[in-house]
Amino acid sequence: MVLHPILQDLVKTPFFRYFKVKLWCDCPFWPDDGMCYLRDCTVCECPESEFPEPFKKSSRLFSADDVICQEGKPQAAVDRTLDDTIFKGWIQIDNPWTYDDETDDAAMTYVNLQLNPERYTGYAGPSAQRIWTAVYKENCPQYPSEEWCNEKKVMYKLISGLHSSISVHIASEYLLDSSANLWGQNVQMLYDRVWKHPDRVRNLYFIFLLVLRAVTKAADYLEQAEYNTGNHVEDLKTQSLVRQLLYNNKLLSACRVPFDEVNIWQGQNGPDLLQQIQNQFRNISAIMNCVGCEKCRLWGKLQVNGLATALKVLFFVDGKNNVNKTLQLQRNEVIALFNLLNRLSQSVKFVHDMGPLMEKMERHDSSPTGKTPW
Repeated sequence: MVLHPILQDLVKTPFFRYFKVKLWCDCPFWPDDGMCYLRDCTVCECPESEFPEPFKKSSRLFSADDVICQEGKPQAAVDRTLDDTIFKGWIQIDNPWTYDDETDDAAMTYVNLQLNPERYTGYAGPSAQRIWTAVYKENCPQYPSEEWCNEKKVMYKLISGLHSSISVHIASEYLLDSSANLWGQNVQMLYDRVWKHPDRVRNLYFIFLLVLRAVTKAADYLEQAEYNTGNHVEDLKTQSLVRQLLYNNKLLSACRVPFDEVNIWQGQNGPDLLQQIQNQFRNISAIMNCVGCEKCRLWGKLQVNGLATALKVLFFVDGKNNVNKTLQLQRNEVIALFNLLNRLSQSVKFVHDMGPLMEKMERHDSSPTGKTPW
């Protein structure tokens, strides 16, 4: 893949490795009884004496209550270790596609994504299933049919594609043996949850192309954005990688318009339908507060935020329909957008690489392809 190596380098830079998130939050939809009871999902708090002195001088970025213990880090615990990094030049602009609670700076903290990879955590069972049931029920209470308008079909494909991608991440980094701390690929999970359902594979590619379209559409803005962390060498590297990504000749020639948003929200009912689906997607972003596993909540929020940013770019910044509309993104939105694109790229690459093995398994599987929703 053309994009994948660039994205892998980009998300490791200081600017893109830190994500601001509200991890401790109340579930707005049901009693907060879905906490994961596994040790892998716990986080212990550290006393102020355990984190570096520079962090204490910048309460805007960090506070004593936001630190995780370093002793015996469990797989699913969130590691909030930070460099002495200062972000500059970004403004706070609300996104109509996300839950308003995520703009409460006082309750949020920066998390180092490189120290908290998305992978298997052991979060499963009724609590995890309830999350996905609520997400699908919010936008698609019934299995998609020909009676759906194009907009609702698009939203269903996005939710399904994101679900597929997360399943791929779990299957690609699975805890095979907890006693030996052995991680590897769970090919049976990949086959059962994604591959043998062709619509899920298609929807994975669909969301990848939609997010890619958003990034290319916002290319001028993203090229000129200020990737300033106070580390001049790393910041120059970040700017260079962004340009390599946005203006890659092979990418532009092979994928000029991977997703065409021109015909979305048109017609007499377009504005009302837009408002309706926006409200539904905001509720989906709020459902992420109900995820019981802290690391799962982190990556769920990041990827839903990234998708909301892509939708903001595609459907609120249009040179023809919104002449007076100027694209403005929060730093956190840009970080989420590129990290989501990287995760989707990783998923697409893994599915592609595992294709021959999946086809071999398919030839030996006599069970019918599932036709029901997740």
